[in-house]
Amino acid sequence: MSADTAHRRRAFLADTTALILFFTTTGALNERYIAGMTWDQVLHARLLGAALMIPVARPYGIWRDYVMRRASESRLSQLLWDSAALVSFQVPIYAAIIAFSGASGPGLWLGVLSATVMMLVLGRPYGAFLNAVRRLFGLPPGGAKPMSLDT
Repeated sequence: MSADTAHRRRAFLADTTALILFFTTTGALNERYIAGMTWDQVLHARLLGAALMIPVARPYGIWRDYVMRRASESRLSQLLWDSAALVSFQVPIYAAIIAFSGASGPGLWLGVLSATVMMLVLGRPYGAFLNAVRRLFGLPPGGAKPMSLDT
């Protein structure tokens, strides 16, 4: 296996691990206590969510790296750009997941609205978590160099 292939594989595994760990936990809390879904619906949503996170985790990581290149070194800039990256990529996916899993009417809208607020708040913590997981996999943090499919 070439070094490039190994790097891409580690990047895929790091981004997927981070997304599944972080958002399985936060998604379950939102679905149960904000959207009012039953535990069975939460389980279904989290299983579906995990299955969908596998193909979208690395594209999100690449998207985040691209968006974060616009951020300055200031904490406020990092917070705003990380949050913008997360909301713009993940909220539409999350809305589809909970709708498919049984949320409807006001519960669906409340779930999407609360997920939007949650992702605005969690954008930077998730970005920091993602960078920490990437370090564990021997990868640099994202956003510091031009976007490419193998970063």
